[in-house]
Amino acid sequence: MNISAYRQEWFGNVRGDVLSGIVVAFAMIPEAIAFSIIAGVDPMVGVYASFCIAIVISFVGGRPGMISAATGAMALVMVDLVKDHGLNYLIAATIMTGFVNSLALLIFTAQLTHFAGESWVMYVMTAVSLAIIYLFPRITKAIPSPLVAIILITIAAISTGATVRTVGDMGQLTEALPIFMLPDIPLAFETLAIILPYSIALAFVGLLESLLTAQIVDELTDTPSNKNREAKGQGLGNIIAGCFGGMAGCAMIGQSGINIKSGGRGRLSTFVAGAFLMVLIVALNDILIKIPMAALVAVMIRGSR
Repeated sequence: MNISAYRQEWFGNVRGDVLSGIVVAFAMIPEAIAFSIIAGVDPMVGVYASFCIAIVISFVGGRPGMISAATGAMALVMVDLVKDHGLNYLIAATIMTGFVNSLALLIFTAQLTHFAGESWVMYVMTAVSLAIIYLFPRITKAIPSPLVAIILITIAAISTGATVRTVGDMGQLTEALPIFMLPDIPLAFETLAIILPYSIALAFVGLLESLLTAQIVDELTDTPSNKNREAKGQGLGNIIAGCFGGMAGCAMIGQSGINIKSGGRGRLSTFVAGAFLMVLIVALNDILIKIPMAALVAVMIRGSR
């Protein structure tokens, strides 16, 4: 790739990529926590994976504008490995890794769990968030409407003291950056026999979901992507994520849709999503945990359509 083309991928849409990346970072938080819970690991394992994979893929991925992080499809494959052998074996399998089914329906129905046991305030906030998301663009498209919805609903919840489910209610988020680590496991054939089947399954699932997501983004943007480069990038992203205590991940259907619909097109949007995710965790944790899930649910519903 020549320098001018690479510069276009990174800086051809700076304002749109930065703003959309911020929106995606907010949307990645509840997903990372939820998928960590599914896999049976600490919420920060999913957060670290999302940060590492998004940053790496922004440089080496083959589909600019596509978001990759911890995903539900990968989490389901990990459950038994974590249950039977623990986190270190999961990290080893993630490093070694190196279905999308009924996409919109699954993304939509996955948000319904957030309403369980909630009061009418949750429903009102979700409805207002959706109204802002769909109506605000009629006023201006200079700022992504999902970002406006998140900010306004959060301000409303904090100022009124409304009792609603927030990001902080999903799981504990520690204000710490990921550190380099290698799995504490025996270097023996028995270890390889345990993690190899999971690594192969994760590789197939992750590659399939990533390539199908790339195809969807290709169609949404009417631009081509390098699928071979994307496959290699996903492998490198998972290796680095595992080395920093993260779980395996791949391209994200919902977040990629949110990114594109919020104006993201280039690699900068993916980079900002990963970088701002850690800014939220480390520097803005006190604000992050107060964000109502109603606003983020609305963002994810919009991304599934």
